[in-house]
Amino acid sequence: MVHKVKGVIARSKGAPVTLETILVPDPGPGEALVDILTCGVCHTDLHYKQGAISDDFPFLLGHEATGVVSAVGPDVTEVAPGDRVVLNWRAVCGDCRACRRGQPQYCFNTHNATQKMTLEDGTELSPALGIGAFAEKTLVAAGQCTKVDPEADPAAIGLLGCGVMAGIGAAINTGNVQRGDSVAVIGCGGVGVAAVAGAALAGATTVIAVDIDPKKLDRAKDLGATHTIDSSAVDPVEAIRELTGGFGADVVIDAVGRPETYRQAFYARDLAGTVVLVGVPSPEMTLELPLLDVFGRGGSLKSSWYGDCLPSRDFPMLIDLYRLGKLDLDAFVTERITIDQIEEAFEKMHSGSVLRSVVEL
Repeated sequence: MVHKVKGVIARSKGAPVTLETILVPDPGPGEALVDILTCGVCHTDLHYKQGAISDDFPFLLGHEATGVVSAVGPDVTEVAPGDRVVLNWRAVCGDCRACRRGQPQYCFNTHNATQKMTLEDGTELSPALGIGAFAEKTLVAAGQCTKVDPEADPAAIGLLGCGVMAGIGAAINTGNVQRGDSVAVIGCGGVGVAAVAGAALAGATTVIAVDIDPKKLDRAKDLGATHTIDSSAVDPVEAIRELTGGFGADVVIDAVGRPETYRQAFYARDLAGTVVLVGVPSPEMTLELPLLDVFGRGGSLKSSWYGDCLPSRDFPMLIDLYRLGKLDLDAFVTERITIDQIEEAFEKMHSGSVLRSVVEL
């Protein structure tokens, strides 16, 4: 059976998105059909729309989603119809070298649904991050579904599907923030303020938020920043050092992903400290650092993909903390919108006036 549903399509680079009828097949082996409840509007979707990730148009956008499993294919055992799930783009294979050595969060062979969703004329769609959740239904690999508490607000917990998990994980998983650490986060959009929340959750006693937008810095304070720096007014490297006894922070997280912010992160860390890059650079960007400084300062330079998360481990744990009032996921939901308001949501995101617009279907 093929399901006709509405989905948000990016047909060409930079063109406005359109709401169109798409065809979604019943699940085959290893696949799950999911009725979408909510989906956050993420910068990654905007990157797809702008052609900054690939030119494999048309794209079915949306990936930061919650839903209810409506059907599963043969041999699927991890989820069943009726399960409330958060979707993720890391369906681990269980057999690559990372999985075999007990580090599935670094799986080198993550996978998506085999069958293709299409437009009515048969044109195959490229689902964003293998999900495509700006739609009433989507088809994913069953391993992309993580069962979660059905009582939790789907709009809030769905953000773990990308941006919020990326930021929290950058602090807790990649940065390995410890109790009493000092942490600086450069860039306080959705991922950056999530990194601030993650650092506070891990027990950091100094959490420094850096941005050029006072509104974003205020949000960071609400989510756990102990200090803020307006980097349009002062040198952020010197300001971070002043707030950390002249040494620099134990962990510095670059949530922007530009050469200039990475240099700031590199020089704002303590000797033997850790730099975490979680902001996504564009393909043309290059970085130049004195190799002697890289050698002489010691420590760790790390990249964080999806917060180095393992969804089956991290999603339920973070949702439990949310339900206990220890992690304010509601604070990330700026507005709730309908599926025909996504183009306006992209404009708000670009202006920095929202953390997340969340589509409710």
